[in-house]
Amino acid sequence: MAMKRDLEIDLLRAFVAVAAHQNFTHAARDVGRTQSAVSLQIKRLEEIVGKRLFDRSRQSVSITHAGESLLVYAHRILAANDAALSHIQRPEAEGRVRIGAPDDYATYLLPPILSAIAKDHPRLQFEVTCDNAMDLLKRLDSDDLDVVVATHHADAALCQIARHEPLHWVAAPTYVDDPDAELAMVLFPTGCVCRDIALDALKQIDRPWRIAYSTRSIGLMEQAMLEMPSVSVMEASVIPASLKVIDGQTGFPALSEVVISVHQAHNRAPQVGLVADALRLRLGRHGVRGERRSAPSMPSAGRRGRHGLTTDPEVIS
Repeated sequence: MAMKRDLEIDLLRAFVAVAAHQNFTHAARDVGRTQSAVSLQIKRLEEIVGKRLFDRSRQSVSITHAGESLLVYAHRILAANDAALSHIQRPEAEGRVRIGAPDDYATYLLPPILSAIAKDHPRLQFEVTCDNAMDLLKRLDSDDLDVVVATHHADAALCQIARHEPLHWVAAPTYVDDPDAELAMVLFPTGCVCRDIALDALKQIDRPWRIAYSTRSIGLMEQAMLEMPSVSVMEASVIPASLKVIDGQTGFPALSEVVISVHQAHNRAPQVGLVADALRLRLGRHGVRGERRSAPSMPSAGRRGRHGLTTDPEVIS
């Protein structure tokens, strides 16, 4: 019986970099090695797993099916490795960490994660800002935020992916669609990746649509769909329990998946790195592919929610 070999961290870092850039030269620059050294690392990793991870030609590098499977686990292994080292090596964390996230993540994904971090590091103070990812990343660049949890297209060249998420068409339980009628959409504002994917999919089948309701609040989106005939597109793990998935019906084309990534400021304080590493690790624990969660419906706009977050809705109709 052949002896099993362990996956080496340095090899996985090189592999993730090549997968992100689809270019050995750019990947080598990321990991601080020569192109030939990275090529040898990929060859060693392929020998360990017994599969070809990339198809190479003079013009391009593309990841194989086996490579895509390994990539999901590579992100999680690297996140766990970095989080373990950070936890052991850094002193007791304290101070403020300014976190930016879309409202659906801040409502459904962040509270249990931040609660777990707070139990281990009770001197940390979290300040959460809700907005769309595009605007949050601008605030990160201007040093107004420390950490941002953001959504991206699945093919985005990112090395800090926490998880992959399928998208679903959703509506109220009583919704009945007329495929010949104009589709009323409830969506996050311009700049939301899920919004772009939904509207692009509808354009591909030439189905007429209109934006009936646009807001940064997941609670307001939920209430809008319960009150008027309309649909939305949401990630599997943040669909309110009061809504139903309507995938597969005529007039609702297939949707590409998205990825959730965690970004952090370059000039970071120790507590910022700790929180960013913990977010990557714990978001990844929700599953290789996000699954629909069960959740109670959200409180009405302008009232304090069950996690102590006060909604400050900005409605664009």
